[in-house]
Amino acid sequence: MKRLTLFLVLLVACICVQAQSVAPFQKGDRVTFVGNSITDGGHYHSYIWLYYMTHFPKMRLWMANCGVGGDTAKEILARFDDDVLSKQPTVLTFTFGMNDTGYYEYNGADSADFARRKLQEAKNQFALCEEKLKSLKGVRTIMIGTSPYDQTSTFNDDIFAHKNDNMQRVITLQEEAAKRNGWEFLDFNKPMVAMNMKQQKTDPAFTLIGSDRVHPDNDGHMAMAYLFLQAQGMKGKKVADMQLDAANGKVAKAKNCRISKVKKTAEGLQFDCLAASLPFPLDTIPHGWGFNNGASKVTKVIPSFIDDLSDEHLTVTGLQGNQYELSIDNIIIDTLSSAVLSDGINLSYYRHTPQYQQALAIMALNETRWDVERRFREWAWVNYDFMMPAGYLNDNSEQAAQKFRELCKGNDWLASKRGTYDQMVRPEVREAYKKEMDLLVDHIYELNQPKLHTFLLRKL
Repeated sequence: MKRLTLFLVLLVACICVQAQSVAPFQKGDRVTFVGNSITDGGHYHSYIWLYYMTHFPKMRLWMANCGVGGDTAKEILARFDDDVLSKQPTVLTFTFGMNDTGYYEYNGADSADFARRKLQEAKNQFALCEEKLKSLKGVRTIMIGTSPYDQTSTFNDDIFAHKNDNMQRVITLQEEAAKRNGWEFLDFNKPMVAMNMKQQKTDPAFTLIGSDRVHPDNDGHMAMAYLFLQAQGMKGKKVADMQLDAANGKVAKAKNCRISKVKKTAEGLQFDCLAASLPFPLDTIPHGWGFNNGASKVTKVIPSFIDDLSDEHLTVTGLQGNQYELSIDNIIIDTLSSAVLSDGINLSYYRHTPQYQQALAIMALNETRWDVERRFREWAWVNYDFMMPAGYLNDNSEQAAQKFRELCKGNDWLASKRGTYDQMVRPEVREAYKKEMDLLVDHIYELNQPKLHTFLLRKL
């Protein structure tokens, strides 16, 4: 029975992923990712932008994290104009449901009734959001079914039984709204449940989500980015496809790149290549509060990740001899057999190539941008969840500061944001941080332009 259940989950997930389609972003798009703490403290939107930064370096975009921790659809709507529309989006993604469906009550005696009530509440509040979204002019809307609550991993016994089942009912509401209004729709939930369950078959304690079963770790966020980019048709788009015939010293194929100065030598082959894209870098270091995994661990659940989204392919046929040393710009990359080179290799697996190192610099700058943006999201949490209900929205006065300190009494979590509040309450500080993010993005789009590299294959 368990095997049948797993098979059905995987089958549904495969159908869901294959059917999902989201139009690619266009040059100049301003994209806002609206959601709760999964968006607020997470990286999936940052990873999506990183892909565009590296794969489409000449197609400049702008993206913004518009998540606030703890938000339900009701709270998203309350801050919508001030927080989201003020950013003048051309594309808006909308996800909710984790907080709307409740938590501890799923282990209570009336859990079924509780689930029905929470679903109805979510439906009522989302209906108001739907009306708001329908009123927008010139804004593409993409509904996103939230990442799952992991109710299957065995890493501890603290599980809210059937919570994710109710979350999937909320996602159905989103999908139905998307169909009614001609919006795009993408589901993270079912495919991620399938990824979890596939790993849990051999490791029952595995999870992409994290120690609280709610917030995906960095590898989970990279899986979300993969699902989004796959839906946009990015799977299989090559960084470069370099195919050369060493016997004749000629280019057989050059896709998304320009190959020049091909030179057949006594020892092998030399050529220059200017790709149109950079490799998509995978971070090995965990980033973000409470996260333990680097994004690179996504390859455990999606083994084809690098080949799917970062294929910098080099194929060389007609080589005489067995072993060849490959170098790029005089940096030794690897020793490879003529048979391997004839079959082709993906250079994105080599982190020490000049082009991958360039991509890592872009990744580090984007991570710095994410860090600065997080200050704005912490400020948003304080501003919209606490100051706005108290009548002090965007209030920089001393009275507002006094009110903040009153609200901190008895609320240790809010009190922990005092340093953030004392800085961000100053409009001059917010403006300085905004300029810092703008400078980082400007710098990224200066440094992400691919460079001409010299490749050398030398027979050993």
